Amino acid sequence: MLVARSVLLFVLAAVAEIGGAWLIWQGFREGRGWLWIAGGVLALGGYGFVAAFQPDPHFGRILAAYGGVFVAGSLAWGMALDGFRPDRWDLAGAVLCLLGVAVIMYAPRTGA
Repeated sequence: MLVARSVLLFVLAAVAEIGGAWLIWQGFREGRGWLWIAGGVLALGGYGFVAAFQPDPHFGRILAAYGGVFVAGSLAWGMALDGFRPDRWDLAGAVLCLLGVAVIMYAPRTGA
């Protein structure tokens, strides 16, 4: 159950961070205005709280693992919202990153 909770929190963090950055991009680079930018800032602020709910007590481990989720999530976001089509190297890199997340977060540990 803890793994499922952790994975859900990583997904929520990715939606908040990637979504927030995307909203700022849309507001600034695509000229959609300050409301989009404000929404992005709020989403990024929300992202900052999500990690605190992870069951693992080690900040460095959580943020290191989240980096892999961010990589894969960014590619998925680009595919879903911007028409980006990753090549095989993008996909291979994302898989490697997610394998790294699994090792960092969910490998069995003794005495940790």
